[in-house]
Amino acid sequence: MATPKELSDFLAAAERRAFKQTAYAVRDDHAALDIVQDAMMKLADKYGAQPVTEFPMLFQRILQNTMRDYWRRQKVRNLWTTLLSAFGGSADDNEDRDPLDTIDVGDDSEEPSVQIARSQTIQLIERALEKLPARQREAFVLRYWEEMDVAETAEIMGCSDGSVKTHCSRAVHALAIELRKQGLDKIGLSNVTLNESK
Repeated sequence: MATPKELSDFLAAAERRAFKQTAYAVRDDHAALDIVQDAMMKLADKYGAQPVTEFPMLFQRILQNTMRDYWRRQKVRNLWTTLLSAFGGSADDNEDRDPLDTIDVGDDSEEPSVQIARSQTIQLIERALEKLPARQREAFVLRYWEEMDVAETAEIMGCSDGSVKTHCSRAVHALAIELRKQGLDKIGLSNVTLNESK
């Protein structure tokens, strides 16, 4: 069983990498910080007494689930904001009110079509990842989202380096097929396959 110091040391070591991964996924530093902190609290609260060796995978699962919860809340909030801004109130209520001011579209430096395309692409990738066998998904997430090397991934997964490479290769191949079916054949997974064999 882990001691409070071991838990604290793990969280301190994992924080920066988790923040980087989450900020990349949600494209909002403040939201990413909240997500990482929530995930850390959940790990400490529910699994703090588990063996230290189980922390990396437990934390990764909690972090992924917390990100999914964030995306679900964002979808609902954006839907209601859009509906309420479009249908709420009459012109007499506030003539200067611009309904578009209440819609949260994220980073306004990009065209809306780019933001929508990115959001749809992320959803397709997440759905494709969910279809992978658990070990392939685990290897893929650790290697490419967590940016761990083969040895680190093998240690966390409790398998050999060769098994990690096999899982990753199969995951990339399966993802490429699934995403090609969805019309995302230019996502660059072929380069990942080439790099994985090294």
